[in-house]
Amino acid sequence: MHFDCFIPVPMSTEQAKHLEFVQNAVTRMASNSFLLKGWTVTIAVALFALAAKDVNHRFAVLALFPSLTFWGLDAFYLRQERLFRKLYDELRKLSDEKYEKADPFSMSTKKHSREVASWFRTLWAPTILGLHGVVVAAVIVVIVVLSR
Repeated sequence: MHFDCFIPVPMSTEQAKHLEFVQNAVTRMASNSFLLKGWTVTIAVALFALAAKDVNHRFAVLALFPSLTFWGLDAFYLRQERLFRKLYDELRKLSDEKYEKADPFSMSTKKHSREVASWFRTLWAPTILGLHGVVVAAVIVVIVVLSR
């Protein structure tokens, strides 16, 4: 019988601080993504209200721009979050000796870019598409309905 046991790797204070920096970057990316989702809904609903009030499809068309922009930005932040998570995972596994030979305090995620889906593929991730795709589809439906 084989059991995977977690054996903590001794960690220098520099490595612990580096992990803290990377975790802060992950937290910022997740926070930005959350804020974008809120702004997407807020702006779309506000412009829908103006479009319905004046029966003017131009406000609905105007809602398309921020909806698409926030969709792209949200995918960007999700990808960045995933890249920083890969960096964190790499750093936490390093022993003190390996960490000292690595690039201390580097925040570069470049070497992980092939391990994480591209920005374009991230656009279609369920967490992104679930909100932004629905908002863009709703904007298009409102444009079509009000254009008649």
